[in-house]
Amino acid sequence: MKTNRRCRALLAVSLNLMALLFSTTAFITTHWCEGTQRVPKPSCGKEKKTNCLNYSGNETANETNQNVVHYSWETGDDRFLFRYFHTGIWYSCEENINAAGEKCRSFIDLAPASEKGVLWLSVVSEVLYIMLLVVGFSLMCLELFHSSSVIDGLKLNAFAAVFTVLSGLLGMVAHMMYTQVFQVTVSLGPEDWRPHTWDYGWSFCLAWGSFTCCMAASVTTLNSYTKTVIEFRHKRKIFEQGFREEQNFLDQEAIKYFRERTEEERAEAGDLRLQCLHSCSPN
Repeated sequence: MKTNRRCRALLAVSLNLMALLFSTTAFITTHWCEGTQRVPKPSCGKEKKTNCLNYSGNETANETNQNVVHYSWETGDDRFLFRYFHTGIWYSCEENINAAGEKCRSFIDLAPASEKGVLWLSVVSEVLYIMLLVVGFSLMCLELFHSSSVIDGLKLNAFAAVFTVLSGLLGMVAHMMYTQVFQVTVSLGPEDWRPHTWDYGWSFCLAWGSFTCCMAASVTTLNSYTKTVIEFRHKRKIFEQGFREEQNFLDQEAIKYFRERTEEERAEAGDLRLQCLHSCSPN
């Protein structure tokens, strides 16, 4: 029994730790959503000679460069390029088309004014989610390594299960609120940011993986608590049943003993009476 409880507790601690690591990583990274943005190509210049628009029509200077676009006013061919972007809770980073590297903007500033409250609520929920995971992890570690008695372990187990379930619910709400804010920002956000194509990134997968591990840890903890309580009740029932049977056996033995003693005393009293009668009768 003790070995099974320890294995279940160790499994719950491992799942909770994975949920904590996944949620923290997702919270601080910027790959919840990623895709491409359709932006106009910059004008060609001395420093920019590729992936640009040549408005001057000077074909002799750039006729050997295949990346220079000769703009056609009639058709508007090749006016746009697609740059990669990725977005998280805090920042949205985009490929810099004028220089190497990326440039990042605050996603809170990009969100529409009507959604800023929901976004901040999502941020607060994510923070509470991580904090409750830390509390649940601490209680599970106490139950696993420093529990002196089974009763204390059960109490810690119950509190850890409650905190883990609450953290999972908060995490689910936070993820859904952020997804809603991002979808609204795609439609109503700044025109120079709106994605042309987008999909969910690895940070988003980590966030929901964290939620899955969190709920698995809570189920494992509740299962451990329930099994321990059921085992204790079963053992108590067997003990009480055995005690009652033993008590009944002792009662029967006592009754039999007193009955035999009573019969012996009666027989001795009868013999004594007969002796008295014989001694008192005349010859």
